[in-house]
Amino acid sequence: MNTTQKNNLVPILIIGGLFAIFGFVTWINGALIPFMRTLNELTEAQSYLVATASYISFVVMALPASYVINKIGYRNGISLGLAIMAVGALVFIPAADARTYWVFLLAIFIQGIGMTICQTAANPYITILGPIESGAKRMAMMGIANKVAGALGSVIFGALLLSGIDEVNEKLGTVSDDEKNVLLDAMADSVHTPYIVMAVILFVFAFFIRKANLPHVEAAEEEVVVGGVKTSKTIFQYPHLWLGVLALFVYVGAEVIAGDTIIAYGISLGISADDAKWFTTYTLMAMVGTYALGVFLIPKYIKQKTALIISAVLGIVFSLCILSTSGFTSVLFVAALGIANALVWPAIWPLTLDGLGKHTKTASALLIMAISGGAIIPPLYGRLVDSGKHEMMANGVTDVAELSAASTSSYWILIPCYLIVLFFAVWGHKIKSWKK
Repeated sequence: MNTTQKNNLVPILIIGGLFAIFGFVTWINGALIPFMRTLNELTEAQSYLVATASYISFVVMALPASYVINKIGYRNGISLGLAIMAVGALVFIPAADARTYWVFLLAIFIQGIGMTICQTAANPYITILGPIESGAKRMAMMGIANKVAGALGSVIFGALLLSGIDEVNEKLGTVSDDEKNVLLDAMADSVHTPYIVMAVILFVFAFFIRKANLPHVEAAEEEVVVGGVKTSKTIFQYPHLWLGVLALFVYVGAEVIAGDTIIAYGISLGISADDAKWFTTYTLMAMVGTYALGVFLIPKYIKQKTALIISAVLGIVFSLCILSTSGFTSVLFVAALGIANALVWPAIWPLTLDGLGKHTKTASALLIMAISGGAIIPPLYGRLVDSGKHEMMANGVTDVAELSAASTSSYWILIPCYLIVLFFAVWGHKIKSWKK
């Protein structure tokens, strides 16, 4: 790694602030999903399009973002991404005024585009800002900033958007159409102030990053010798990269399910929205505590791959516990997935980028594309819930009981996700080239 300065504390703090913004914007989806379901009268599967709109942008924009960053550099790329996120926040205002779901989804998608550009720049930057062996440690530090801000965002937006939602849901089935419109318009108005404030903060931070003195870093290029002649490998000659992309894809899906479904899951179990609004915070605080352990333990006491193996095994165990318990106990096991999830992202990045050299930016774009797992797997969970609910209704189960049971049983989708992560941790990251 080449860097213009040895003291990386200031850039680490700056990028930490950036990851805090990522966390705040991303984890408010846990409050947005039940809010949108009520506001726009959606099914379970439809409500999880909030996650789809946010994460599908990583597929659409990751490679273009890599091209942009190659042209303008990490710092300018981050600044541009933040400005686009601010524009997305402002689109929430006309979306609320029109109370139109697709406009809300457009706003979330625009924010996702900005997030993609920022993430494509920030993740490889912090990974190669120091020795690759301690990459997971620096990523864990970023994770603490990300999840603390995410918990704060979840609480703030839960209080702003979900206040009184239980009463609104009870009234919607009994009031006239005119009264229903009044109730829903009042809900929509609660969007204005928080998103205007968010837009202002994002614009300010974009300007700050543009002027910040971030050191230039580049990953060292790897060369291989074939027949006594040095040659550079292409991006397709790194199987561990593609396995890392798959592992990150399923991991992000599992992480989003753990954070974004837990509020709606609690409500489906009969827990009040006032209590359930805190549940995403439980998940994120579990992640923060584990991140702190990662900062202390990696790489001095445990290797990055060991942390990843432990995380995958815990994910499988906690998923089985969700399926075999009920009520608030089951909710706690969903929150405990935060422990299993915390060190997966920090470990996958350095294990995947190790030895990629000049391909690091392109590989980073592919890893960012893998975040689209958050766009695909949570809606699959929602479809499983809807399917299970309809099947139970056909068998005469009551509405509340069938939603609760279907929501619990559908968490089986997490198990294959963690099995794939376990494969990458044990074998996948070691496969550096294709065997002839």
